[in-house]
Amino acid sequence: MAGHSKYKNIMYRKGAQDKKRSAAFSKLSREITVAAKMGTPDPDMNPRLRAAVNAAKAQSMPKDNIQRAIDKAERGDGENYEEIRYEGFGPGGVSLIIEALTDNRNRTATNVRVAVSKNGGNLGASGSVSHGFDRMGLISYPASAGDADTVFEAALEAGAEDVESGDDGHEIWTSNEALHEVVKALTPVLGEPEGAKLAWKPQTMVEVGEDDAGLLFKLIDVLDEDDDVQQVWGNYDVSDAVLEKLG
Repeated sequence: MAGHSKYKNIMYRKGAQDKKRSAAFSKLSREITVAAKMGTPDPDMNPRLRAAVNAAKAQSMPKDNIQRAIDKAERGDGENYEEIRYEGFGPGGVSLIIEALTDNRNRTATNVRVAVSKNGGNLGASGSVSHGFDRMGLISYPASAGDADTVFEAALEAGAEDVESGDDGHEIWTSNEALHEVVKALTPVLGEPEGAKLAWKPQTMVEVGEDDAGLLFKLIDVLDEDDDVQQVWGNYDVSDAVLEKLG
């Protein structure tokens, strides 16, 4: 297990995305409803729903909103969403995995394709880039959960596989199957995590220069603004110097 790596850039612009509160709440509600429909509406008995609720709480989503999303699933109200994954390439040869929840596959496919093509990228076939990523569990904690050594020791004891700590917080990686067991072990020690979900971790990183980085982040912003897009993963590494220039 490593204590730190350059993976920090993969979730870059999280702060900017957090400001889009209304859009963020919409996506969180959709995930909660889907998770509740796929299993029991009790978060304690439904790991995916528990993770979705924790993510919503981390974004300061009101309890009433969370409960309404769960109730919607229990009543069978609303749309039936399906999960779709798109794969492709962004500026600088970066590999991208775009995860969506949609009630209209054609609409989402068109929007994603246009967003990618207009911002220096192109979509590929299913499996075109995912072979370069590992499907793993990702547990997120704020920096306030503890220093790097404390979090590292707790994660090691809980059975995690990797830990990456930085100024913005801690990312704890687990095997796919062990995600929720590790969360259970960590919670008494570090508290409730900000998020716990399945994620795509790149096997190798691609260093991106200033020009490509600006276009790449624009592409990610456009995708983030699409209500159907839940998450964008990439194998990009942008140096601190380039990030400072981009502001």
